[in-house]
Amino acid sequence: MNYYVIYDGNCNLCVTLVQLLENLDQGKLFRYIPMQDEKVLSQWGITAQDCEQGMILIDAQSPSKRWQGSNAAEEIGRLLPLGSVFVEAYRALPGMKWAGDRFYEQIRDNRYTVFGKRANTYQSAYCIDDDCRIGNG
Repeated sequence: MNYYVIYDGNCNLCVTLVQLLENLDQGKLFRYIPMQDEKVLSQWGITAQDCEQGMILIDAQSPSKRWQGSNAAEEIGRLLPLGSVFVEAYRALPGMKWAGDRFYEQIRDNRYTVFGKRANTYQSAYCIDDDCRIGNG
């Protein structure tokens, strides 16, 4: 385990993407924490307001090293097998980074309207420890 992915455990799109990552990675590289778990997030000084700016990726070995929003999505993609090829190609296309950032912001700000909100917070099977399970998803 090398990275913590902080995601919206009530967002249908976010949960679907976490489940996809879980299937791809099987807990080898990523562990997942819903942004609703304020107790766990407080150990890194992360607040609910911080989470409103989008998903957060934290380097487990160096917790001060973080990515947020579309930068987190790109870094996750870069860390996946062969993902760096696609991320570098995306970043090399003129205007794509800017457009991708704006697209991410629109999805982030309208995620419940467009994709719906879960009744229960999703808890990943690849949590950081047994104490971080705040409910059942």
